[in-house]
Amino acid sequence: MKKEWLTPEELANETGYSRQTVNKWIKRENWTTTPKPGVQGGKARLIHIDERVKSFIQSMRNLNEPNASYTAQQNSLPALLLSSVQQMTQNEQDLLAAMILREGINGVLQRLGISEE
Repeated sequence: MKKEWLTPEELANETGYSRQTVNKWIKRENWTTTPKPGVQGGKARLIHIDERVKSFIQSMRNLNEPNASYTAQQNSLPALLLSSVQQMTQNEQDLLAAMILREGINGVLQRLGISEE
């Protein structure tokens, strides 16, 4: 965090948590705050972003991030066909279904120029 002082809303935006959650942290963790200049009523506060706040935010991020495993999966034909059909309009889906029912799989493969040879 680049600023030394942030409002609860700014800290919420940076962390992805709600402003209410940030306000709970302020009370529970006893963070240093000061009244926001120019705002009357005493509720608008600025949070001092010191090492305690930074380490707390970092620990909360680590809690919420699941262990990521990245693998490249090759699309199987059924998954590819399903994905393709889902991207079609309802009318296109109806026409494809009618053609498959009318001509069968062999007829569809012939139209596509696919033979068993």
